[in-house]
Amino acid sequence: MGEMSNFQLGVIGALFLSVASSVSIVICNKALMSNLGFPFATTLTSWHLMVTFCTLHAAQRLNLFVSKSVDLKTVMLFGILNGISIGFLNLSLGFNSIGFYQMTKLAIIPFTVLLETIFLKKQFSSKIKFALFLLLVGVGIASITDLQLNFVGTILSLLAIITTCVGQILTNTIQKKLNVSSTQLLYQSAPFQAAILFVSGPVVDQMLTKQNVFAYKYSPVVLVIFNPHHVLYLN
Repeated sequence: MGEMSNFQLGVIGALFLSVASSVSIVICNKALMSNLGFPFATTLTSWHLMVTFCTLHAAQRLNLFVSKSVDLKTVMLFGILNGISIGFLNLSLGFNSIGFYQMTKLAIIPFTVLLETIFLKKQFSSKIKFALFLLLVGVGIASITDLQLNFVGTILSLLAIITTCVGQILTNTIQKKLNVSSTQLLYQSAPFQAAILFVSGPVVDQMLTKQNVFAYKYSPVVLVIFNPHHVLYLN
């Protein structure tokens, strides 16, 4: 009983930390892009992923997890696709309200199920389908009533949904096929995720915002937010 209680407390603690860090990341990202005048979402995401890789590398060196090799072609394609999907999600946050961004993330669930049903021939129960239908209705109502809804933000959200759905399906497929954990896969793919966004970030950000990230003047407030911001991204 004692071991089971400790396990349950550990799971609850991990879930709480995950939710708290995710909410904090969204708030920090939105504050940087909307309130503090740092609209470079794609470039910001590349920095996140660089910090993620460096931290995972340190964790691997400390034997907190065991690294497992994945063939270069697979990990490269996965890393690029996953990096693009994360970039689109952050761009969606930059061009939409936090509420619409959260609706975008919720919409990923039913669309992933739809893709798995069509292409992987997976079967889901009627209860699951009904629950997802209600979720989509809620997303639709919230989207229609969002006063900040705009064309660019909507397109970015749709691209985020598509790329993230494909990325999640690919993640599950690779993990099962190669018997690797999510941490092992992230460790191998994070450099490619960071690289694609680091190269494309300044160009994409300038196209969408008409501003140059290299000309940005960093205020003390922005620099203060950056440090804990990157730490939160790791959880």
